[in-house]
Amino acid sequence: MFEVKEKPRLVERAYLISCIHSERDRAEAESLLDELDELTRNLGICVVGREVIRIRKISPRFILGKGKVDAVLEEINKCNADVLIFDNEISPAQQRNWETESKILVIDRHEIILDVFAERAQTKEAKLQVRLARLEYSLPRLRRAWTHLSRQRGGGVTQRGEGEAQIELDQRMLRDQIAATRREISQVSKQRQTGRSLRQRLPLPSVAIVGYTNAGKSTLLNKLTGADSVAADKLFATLDPTSRRLKLPSGRLLVLTDTVGFIRKLPHRLVDSFKATLEEALVADLILHLVDLSSPEYEAQMQTTQQVLADLGAAENPLLVVYNKVDQLSEEVEKLRAKKISNHSVFISAKTGEGVAILLEKLEDHFSGLTKEMRFLIPLSRYDLVARLKSQGELTEEETTENGFLVVGAPRGDLCQILGEYRQAS
Repeated sequence: MFEVKEKPRLVERAYLISCIHSERDRAEAESLLDELDELTRNLGICVVGREVIRIRKISPRFILGKGKVDAVLEEINKCNADVLIFDNEISPAQQRNWETESKILVIDRHEIILDVFAERAQTKEAKLQVRLARLEYSLPRLRRAWTHLSRQRGGGVTQRGEGEAQIELDQRMLRDQIAATRREISQVSKQRQTGRSLRQRLPLPSVAIVGYTNAGKSTLLNKLTGADSVAADKLFATLDPTSRRLKLPSGRLLVLTDTVGFIRKLPHRLVDSFKATLEEALVADLILHLVDLSSPEYEAQMQTTQQVLADLGAAENPLLVVYNKVDQLSEEVEKLRAKKISNHSVFISAKTGEGVAILLEKLEDHFSGLTKEMRFLIPLSRYDLVARLKSQGELTEEETTENGFLVVGAPRGDLCQILGEYRQAS
């Protein structure tokens, strides 16, 4: 049975290239190369050289013109690189042409991100999503695997060479694998929806943390809830959403979810593949958009996150912008950036806890405006209703009297109707 194989992990020395059409794009290209550099090093591959190349027009064969190609090949030989990585997307034909000329492995940013995702995936759903993205990426590149077979047609129009028949067979098998993987993802997605339905039976407000990769989402989840999610200073440290209960100072309970991070130039098929994972943002009562304020590119990163949310249909959801990593800023830089930022935002350090109390106050204010507190006198024999109000609603006051439990809180869902007969005048 045909299998899509990962590239050999014998590569150790990478040379990075970004192609631009105008000098105005050079600064952004350098920033994107910084990201590609970090992604590559996260895979254990050393970056021995990098270059931003301006081109007048795209060459169908190599992207670059012949003179630039020769110059790059010379640099590759000097650096003794064994893999050439383009920050630009390259076609299967261009990939083959470069490998023929350079005699080394040639890939693009898309394939590097796929490898990082594959290495980080832990749960069955994340692994299936990565597998689907890899299969879809590999389909148009199958011809690379069969260069040893003949592709020449015979004398008649209907006659085909051995290689072409083998490629068609493999394409059919690969499409079957794609269909089977999609069915598995659909099944796992149903299981996730079942889990979400169980959480919604306890009608707690939900908050989703979204943001650029490495913005500190898992660190914030751990700080607020005491969870033990993986939190590391690297891109895509975790791909799987984690949900934990958060108890606000007033006693109000929320469900807080950490989602997968975003990145610039994220391949569309990965956005599509991870929609099931990102659905937590769609159903959340509030989205916390976490921003790494210490990054010089924080504005571009914010735009990337906002664009992905828009693609998912979550752009209109209630949103609170939270600027993280203020502990890494000097006072001058912090003040300068703060002038450009809305007063409705929150400045925190998820690592040190600075500003977290203010964030909790913001959450209190947001959700207190969505629920109405009521006063109830519950019979002493029905303490189970008091317990349900604590777990399924918001209990702010509780007093035991001769006539029963005098409580003040905000019930949610069917609990509001159940407690209706015990409601007292405020």
